[in-house]
Amino acid sequence: MIAQTVGMARRRSFAATTAIVCFAYFALALLLMHPLRPERELATTWISGYAVGRHGWVMTTAWLALSSGCLMLVLGLARGGPRSRAALLGTLLLGILSAGTLITAIFPPGPSRSGEIHSISFLVNAGSILLASVLLSVGFGSDPRWRSFQRTAAALASLLVLAFVLQFFTAYFELLYGLANRLFATMLVAWLLAISIRLRALARA
Repeated sequence: MIAQTVGMARRRSFAATTAIVCFAYFALALLLMHPLRPERELATTWISGYAVGRHGWVMTTAWLALSSGCLMLVLGLARGGPRSRAALLGTLLLGILSAGTLITAIFPPGPSRSGEIHSISFLVNAGSILLASVLLSVGFGSDPRWRSFQRTAAALASLLVLAFVLQFFTAYFELLYGLANRLFATMLVAWLLAISIRLRALARA
């Protein structure tokens, strides 16, 4: 019984650590795209645009890393996360995000069928992560192991939602939408990393 418990904890720790590495790679690759593609204006360039053209493979691998990280986080939460309905539904939405970002990586943006699929996947991804952040923040309060983390998760989820609203309005008015897009990506990575770090800490404890 003890060996089985230790084995499960190790698997949760491995899943969380792998997720952290994947999310860190996504952030690093996105930062790297700026010096690699200096001709693209930050204020008017969506991060997905880096997947097209020179060094596009860097952005593609970043999306693959984000997809893999979300999948590992889902596996970790399935074993060591809260069991409330809100938390389970939030975990399921993270799984949809994992599949959605995989599609984002496979189908780059542009004036083609691939671009249409990419745009649809973006909408699905955004909806999934926003709902997942809210549901998981609520669900963390139902589990004593996660309850102390609920306030942090809720604060990051609120910032993530605000960043998306800002991105929506800047895109609508075509004003600094590139910067807003990067802010949304930053809050997304911060939220995912925070949960992954908490999951690893609980597994090691």
